Amino acid sequence: MSGRSDNPDGRMPLLDHLRELRNRVVKALLGLLVGMVIGWLVKEEVWDFLREPFCAVDQSRALKGDACSLVVNGIFSSFFLNVKISFIVGAVLSSPVWLYQLWAFIAPGLHSKEKRWTVLFLGLALPLFLAGTALAYFAIERGLALFLGFTPDDVTPLITVEEYLSFLITMLLVFGLAFELPLVVSILNFAGVLPHATIRKWRRGIIFGIFLFAAVATPSADPFTMVSLAAPVVVLFALAEGIAYLVDKRRAKAPSLYDGLSDDEASALDDEPSDIGEPEALEERR
Repeated sequence: MSGRSDNPDGRMPLLDHLRELRNRVVKALLGLLVGMVIGWLVKEEVWDFLREPFCAVDQSRALKGDACSLVVNGIFSSFFLNVKISFIVGAVLSSPVWLYQLWAFIAPGLHSKEKRWTVLFLGLALPLFLAGTALAYFAIERGLALFLGFTPDDVTPLITVEEYLSFLITMLLVFGLAFELPLVVSILNFAGVLPHATIRKWRRGIIFGIFLFAAVATPSADPFTMVSLAAPVVVLFALAEGIAYLVDKRRAKAPSLYDGLSDDEASALDDEPSDIGEPEALEERR
């Protein structure tokens, strides 16, 4: 059992933290295992969905005429294909479980405002990630059509299941993680770490970095896939910059204790005594 139930402040010895981390990891893995079992039951339907981008390309019917086909080059390839599909489904279905375990582990050590930022992050991270993967799913067909279109007429492309699935997973992860960048920028601005002035100063460099990342990170180096990733991320980054501008503008209007004071003038001190708590509480803080 977690030791934080009777210690909401999260003050525990190192070994207790490690035990709690172990418990959180075990719970996350159990959630993943349950999701993989469900994924194994629906693996055929999921595989039909995952191979649709490939089957939409004309070269996918080079072996069987009018039937879409991929090849395997190992005895255990088909088995590991089903395991990978089950893992993908399990990771998506169990995402609320392992995200909550992550949140439950770090939340007691955060202040109230930081907890609200974390809730915002967890609430928007999954939808943004799914939006990125959805865009990648539709961009894969265009990338495959472009590169397989260079195949000569007298050459039959033998695309293995492992190669296609690795390409698919990489595309989904790259697009999904790239869509998290604007959210990270907003969270850093809310925390006061990244002001809008810094974002505006580095705007051109950030946009260039987004296009550079899209060109390097995507497995297919075609311009369509690069623009499909970079353009939405740039739009989301512009939205994050607008949010940062509004947040900093609101902060600027808030009154400050040091308004009207020069650099050489001492700040006002509060001479009212304050309660420092009981001696037992001081010992616990130490």
